Amino acid sequence: MIYVGIDVASDKHDCCIIADTGEVLRDAFTISNSREGFETLVKTIISFSTDRKLTDVRIGLEATGHYSTNLVNFLKLKGFQMTVFNPLHVNLFRKAQSLRKTKTDKTDARFIAAMLFNDDSKSHTPESYHISELKSLVRHRFRLISLRSKLKVSVSRLITVLFPELHTVVWSVHQASSYAMLREYPTAQAVAGCHLTKLTNILSDNSNGHYGKAKAIKIKELALISIGTNSRAMGFELQQTIRLIDNLQVEIDAVDKQIKEAMKELNSPILSIPGISYTLGSIIIAEIGDISNFDNPSKLLAYAGLEPSTYQSGKFNAGNTPMVKRGSTYLRWAFLTAARLVAMRDTTFKDYYNKKISEGKHHYVAVSHVGKKLLRVVFHILKSNSVFVPQT
Repeated sequence: MIYVGIDVASDKHDCCIIADTGEVLRDAFTISNSREGFETLVKTIISFSTDRKLTDVRIGLEATGHYSTNLVNFLKLKGFQMTVFNPLHVNLFRKAQSLRKTKTDKTDARFIAAMLFNDDSKSHTPESYHISELKSLVRHRFRLISLRSKLKVSVSRLITVLFPELHTVVWSVHQASSYAMLREYPTAQAVAGCHLTKLTNILSDNSNGHYGKAKAIKIKELALISIGTNSRAMGFELQQTIRLIDNLQVEIDAVDKQIKEAMKELNSPILSIPGISYTLGSIIIAEIGDISNFDNPSKLLAYAGLEPSTYQSGKFNAGNTPMVKRGSTYLRWAFLTAARLVAMRDTTFKDYYNKKISEGKHHYVAVSHVGKKLLRVVFHILKSNSVFVPQT
């Protein structure tokens, strides 16, 4: 058996090959992030492999996001066994080997190869095509949502300057009727000078009739006494930012449609849980990947970063320790969001939430407990491929 450690970077990868005796067969060498470089790596590995058997080779690298995607896919197609390490694991291993503060790409490759030699981690299980595609869509959606959130912060900032009183008379400055009005009249002075009938029509058409003439009059009255700055430049910025949000929402809706189609193809039983939609379900399924990678719910809990931290020294055992929050941020967010929604729709989860509240737990702490319970349920239905059955 030979072990290959790879330190991944954007334009090149550093590699190291050691034998099962601990002998360094090929010290750190560098390949380019190209087909030529990948082929060179394969030829080098095979030259040290007994009878050129790929089963005698284990390759390890850090989880580095998109930088390693092409390399991992190339090596998997060649039939190699892959092990993907958590960067925290690699960092702790490196620190344990030396007291010196030494970190280079070449030494990292050597450390990863040594970890393979000393570690009994499972080989990397290739994701199915549908899961891989779903994960790409989910991550893309997160980035779009994040961008939209930043734009909404900009809108709030501009309204605070241009029409600071607006939030006192509408449910939200980010609702459709508010945006429709601000696209037409971006400053308090513009609102004060607009025709009442036109303002009423804008508000009514974009609020499904909830806002009418009375609301338009109230907004105009506030606009007349507003302390807002009458800035044409900032007004234009506000209009443009709102248009960007509108365009972004169109793209988010398009991604949601693709996610829904992918989830229908997967036909996962997770959608049978009340409160878990196509969006939340897709995040959970995409981030978990192959459920067979997890032997029990505790390992999935750790992967989501929902397990409590522990601290023990001598006879002292710390209580009320916070959750570790190490793992998939997306998966942790999805479970905590789903926990709140499921607790609103399922009696068992609702009772469990109320029980934690009655014990004096804060709302968010109670939700985290519900999230852990939900995770165990999800683990069971995915393992058994069975639908959710509410408890009576």
